[in-house]
Parts: sequence; C-alpha cells; structure tokens
Amino acid sequence: MNRQLSVKTSRHVEFCDITAQIREVLRESGCRNGLVFLFVPHTTAAITINENADPDVVSDMINSLDKLIPLQDNYRHCEGNSAAHLKSSLIGASETIAIHNGILQLGTWQGIYFCEFDGPRSRALNIKIIEG
Repeated sequence: MNRQLSVKTSRHVEFCDITAQIREVLRESGCRNGLVFLFVPHTTAAITINENADPDVVSDMINSLDKLIPLQDNYRHCEGNSAAHLKSSLIGASETIAIHNGILQLGTWQGIYFCEFDGPRSRALNIKIIEG
C-alpha cells in the first residue's frame, strides 16, 4: 500500500509529532505484520524517531542542531537555506518501522517526527506499507 501524508508546518524549524497519523494509516491498511517505510521527498526536511513524552527533548534537539549548524555561516548556496539542507542530510530522509499484530513496534517513549528546517511550508511524506 502506498499513501502520501500532507504535513503543514507553521515555523521555520519545527518537529511535528506524526505518530498518530502513521498509526491511523496503518489501521486503515489492515496490515497485521510487515514494515512501514516513511520517506520525505524534500531536501530541507527530514524524519526521525525519538522521545515524545517530554517536549523538552524536541527543544533540546532543535537547539543543539542550531548550535551545530547555524542559520548563517558564510554558506555558498545562494537561496539562504543551506543550514536546512545540512540538517536534513544529518537527520535523514527515511525511517523503517516493523509492524507486529497491527502495531508499530516503537519503544514505550518513542514517537515519529517530521522535521521541518525551512518552513513554514506544506510538505509531503510518502508512506509504503509492506506486508510480510
């Protein structure tokens, strides 16, 4: 099954918890066992799995990425979004999660985050569910 999820971001840098939306897509698919593959088709956005119980984790991640890769740093790319490209490459464009008995096999505190680095924008997330 292939599906595309729309993600609308509201800030320049934002981590959107999309765990509930992915669970809903999985429920609608009827898949009991297999894999869900998530892919971000953008060069200034990413996807990651991390703690979703304490919002300070997301704040710490954003602040640390901003320290590692500042918005302005004499970049040569003329569009002004080089930092977003670098952060996207560092975090990554895909995640794969096992499905067992119709349940995403995430850890107790894990959530799935769409990472915006050049917003606000309307974005897409490609979802492929593979039964097996």
